[in-house]
Amino acid sequence: MEPVGSPLTAIYTHPRSTTTKLLPAISTMASSYKDRFPHYPLPQNSSLPWMSNTYYKPATINQTLAPFSKSFQGLTTSKKLPLIFNKPTFITRYTPDDWYKSNLTNYKESEIYQHDAECLRVDTSHMIEDKYKQTEKTQGENTKSLGIRASDIGFWKLELCLELDEMMKETNALADMKKRVERALAETEPLLQITQECLLQREKRMGIDLVHDNVEKELFTEVDVIRSCQERMQQYLDMAKAQLVSNRVAQHELERDLANKQAAHHISNKCYNLRNTSDGISYYQGVERVDATISVPESWTKFTDNNILRSQSERAASAKLRDSSENLLVVTANEMRCQFSRVNVAFTNRIAETANAKSTIQTHLNKTLQEILQMETNIEAIQKAMRDQGPPFKVAQTRLDECKWRPNMELCRDTAQLHLVNEVHEIDETVQSLEQRLRDSEDSLQMLFHAKSILQYELAVKANSLFIDHEKCMGMRKTFPSIARLLGSV
Repeated sequence: MEPVGSPLTAIYTHPRSTTTKLLPAISTMASSYKDRFPHYPLPQNSSLPWMSNTYYKPATINQTLAPFSKSFQGLTTSKKLPLIFNKPTFITRYTPDDWYKSNLTNYKESEIYQHDAECLRVDTSHMIEDKYKQTEKTQGENTKSLGIRASDIGFWKLELCLELDEMMKETNALADMKKRVERALAETEPLLQITQECLLQREKRMGIDLVHDNVEKELFTEVDVIRSCQERMQQYLDMAKAQLVSNRVAQHELERDLANKQAAHHISNKCYNLRNTSDGISYYQGVERVDATISVPESWTKFTDNNILRSQSERAASAKLRDSSENLLVVTANEMRCQFSRVNVAFTNRIAETANAKSTIQTHLNKTLQEILQMETNIEAIQKAMRDQGPPFKVAQTRLDECKWRPNMELCRDTAQLHLVNEVHEIDETVQSLEQRLRDSEDSLQMLFHAKSILQYELAVKANSLFIDHEKCMGMRKTFPSIARLLGSV
C-alpha cells in the first residue's frame, strides 16, 4: 500500500518499453505553459435569486499571471523547483510576492470605487432635489392650465345650453304650426269632397236639366279655390318639414357639441383635481408619444361659435316661416269661406228657378190629363156608334142576300132592291167615317199621352233636380267649418 500523497505507479498489462531519451529541459518548455492558470469551473445556477441579469452588471476579476510568469521565467536552474516525476498532473504555484501584490491591487481598486460611489451619491442627491422642485413647478403650472381650460369649456358649455334651449323652443313652436297647417289642410279635404260630390250628384240630372248653369260654374271655381289653398298649404308644409330637419340638424350639432363639452369638462375637472396621492393614477407607457388631438384652440373656438351662429340663423328662418304660415291660414280660410257663400247663393237661385218650372209643368200636366180623359170618352162614344151600325148593316145585307134567291124573272131590280143597296152603301160609309174619326181620336189620344209622358218626364226631371240641389247638395252644404278649424286651432 502506497503512502497518502505519494504518486501511484501505473500498472500495465504489457511491460512498458524503456525510454531511450530524456525529457527536454524545463527552460526550453517554459513557453508552452506561459501564462497558464488552472481553471476549475464552479457549478452556477443562473436561476438563483441573487443572480441579477437586468439591472446590475456582474463584476469579473481577470486575474493576471504576469508576475508569476515573469518570476518564473527569471528563475535560474538552481532555483527551479525540482522535477517531480511519475505525477499524473502539474499544478502551478504563486509566490508570496504575487499574493501581496494582488491584495494591494484589490485594496486600491476598492478605494477608487468607494470614492466614485460617494461622489455619485452626492450628485444624485442634488439632482433629485432639483428634479423634484422642477416636477412640482411643472405640475403646478399644468394644473393651473387645466383649470383655465375647464373654465373656457364651462363658458362655451353655458352658451351652448342657452342656444339649445332657444332652438328647442323654436323647433317646438314650428312643430305646433306644422300641426296647425296639417289640421287646416285636413279640414279642406271634406270641403273638396263635398264640392266634388255636388258635381257628381248634379251629373245625375236628367234631360234638359243637365245644363252647365251658374251653380256648376261656381262649383268648379270652388274646386279650383280649394285645390289652390291645398297646394299652398302643402308647399308650406314641405317648407316646414325641411325647416324642422334643418332645426333638428342644428339642434343635433348643438347637443353633440354640448355632450362633448360636458365630457371634456368632466375630464378637465378630473385632471385638474388629480394629485400625487389620488387613486387611479398609473403608468401608461408611451402615452406622451401619442398625439390624438384634432384641433387647436382657434379651430376649437370657431367650431362651437359656428354651431351657435348656424342655430341662430335657422331659428330666424323658422320664425319667419311661422309668420308666413299664420298669414297663409288666414288668407286661405277667407277665400274658401267667400267661395262657399257664392256657391250657396247660386244653389238657392237655381232651386227657385227649378221649382217654378216644376209648378208650370204640373199645371200643363193636369190639363193634359183632363183632355186625355175626355178624348177617351169620345173614343168610347165612337166605338159605341160603330157597334150600333152593325145590326142595321146586317139586316140590309141579309135582305139583299134573301132577294137574290128569287126565281127567274122575279129577280127584278126594283125600287126596294135599289134602296137596300143604297142602305148597305150608306151604312158602310158611316162605318168608314166613324173608323176614320176613331183613328183620328186615337192618334190625338196618343199625342196627348205623349205630351203627358213628356210632361211627366219633365216633372220627374225637375223633381230630380230639386232633390239633388235642395236635398242632397244643400243638405251637404248646410254646415261650413268654423274659422278656428280652418286656421287649424282646433
